Amino acid sequence: MFDSLSDRLGGVFDRLRGRGALTEADVRGAMREVRIALLEADVALPVARAFVDKVTEEAVGQNVLRSVTPGQQVVKIVNDALVEMLGSDSADLNLDVTPPAVTMMVGLQGSGKTTTTTKLSRLVKKRGKKVLMASLDVNRPAAQEQLAVLGTQIEVATLPIVAGQQPVDIARRAMQSAKLQGFDVVMLDTAGRLHVDQALMDEMKAVADISKPDEILLVVDSLTGQDAVNVATNFSQQVPLTGVVLTRMDGDARGGAALSMRAV
Repeated sequence: MFDSLSDRLGGVFDRLRGRGALTEADVRGAMREVRIALLEADVALPVARAFVDKVTEEAVGQNVLRSVTPGQQVVKIVNDALVEMLGSDSADLNLDVTPPAVTMMVGLQGSGKTTTTTKLSRLVKKRGKKVLMASLDVNRPAAQEQLAVLGTQIEVATLPIVAGQQPVDIARRAMQSAKLQGFDVVMLDTAGRLHVDQALMDEMKAVADISKPDEILLVVDSLTGQDAVNVATNFSQQVPLTGVVLTRMDGDARGGAALSMRAV
């Protein structure tokens, strides 16, 4: 996924290592190339700028330039900063709560929320949890039926469909059913929405108020590229996001969306 970015940065690093001594101008020139590589990998401009500014400030320090291997030092600084940006630790779903643990999936249309809901439900089921999936998508044709079919395939229960019921009422019914039937986890698959559609955003907030989710996951297509930051920022202003799921990672060799999301 980071193939293109790795190749570009690899070329910059090789040139730095090949130099015996480095001046501040050498470092700043290399950092400009790093910035271009990040932008070409679809990293958002504010993220790329902040990253390069931080690394440059550290790399032009006198201790680095006067060291025996300044090139290696600069490469290490960039590498450490990239690791820090992506995060060196892994995070799991918060299921250690009084049942049912509620996970709410949000995002744009077509980002892969329903498929991701199913995959996460299957994963949680393998851990011995009793899972209930509920589709709150009353806008997309056959969205609720799609989740029901997927639930049958992975042998996970889905909330029965009630024609004409609105998302907030579906969420309320899902919570009641989960408590009455002893489910450990509830997965709420919400409708896709644009941040400019305030009515749908208000609906999403109302669902969150009713269900009080332990996790609110933003599902984003990795091919969104630089706009991924805007999507994450706009959704986080409406509901308290706890995580981001990037879909279609196999179709993006640049990885800019992943870096941008982590930075935000």
